[in-house]
Amino acid sequence: MSQVIISVGREFGSGGKAIAEQLAKRFNIPIYDRHLITEIADKTGLSPDEIEKYNEKPKNHLLSRRVNGYSNSIEDNIAEMQFTFLREKAASGESFVVVGRCSETKLRDFKCLVSLFILGDMSEKIKRVMNVYNLTEDKAKAFIDKKDRKRKRYHNYHCDGHWGDSRLYDLSINSSRLGLDRTVDLLEKYIKSRMGEE
Repeated sequence: MSQVIISVGREFGSGGKAIAEQLAKRFNIPIYDRHLITEIADKTGLSPDEIEKYNEKPKNHLLSRRVNGYSNSIEDNIAEMQFTFLREKAASGESFVVVGRCSETKLRDFKCLVSLFILGDMSEKIKRVMNVYNLTEDKAKAFIDKKDRKRKRYHNYHCDGHWGDSRLYDLSINSSRLGLDRTVDLLEKYIKSRMGEE
């Protein structure tokens, strides 16, 4: 198989992570999501819990500053380590799936990149979040809104384009229409077409 990098952006509750995991299985390639935290912890000597605390968070503008291109912001530095890790993996010729991490933008120079954005109907996202996190409907909706605001802030801070803007991605798809399994089927066909395997 020729190199393929599958970038999966997602709304919270859309099933994007589960879709990414299924795509990794179908193409028999690694997935980078929480695994990045372990890799960076190994390199920096920080614990995974310390990395997690600052993971996918925009920096605090009141407490951070940049001098000669270097930032004293832990959030900025951890984000840059993740972007560097992904670019190194891509440059090495490795195929992989990556969830979030601004990968549709940070890896756009690689021709083998297939960038996807998974969205969903709010009613379906609420049901999924209620089930997974054992929350009431109101709390599930608030949790979705909070997570998506955080993702949007992080993405828009580190990238030129706006999070969720379909022009940033090869394909945006509403997983509520087909359900997760059939959405994965469709995406698998699309990716194989892009790879010239069909």
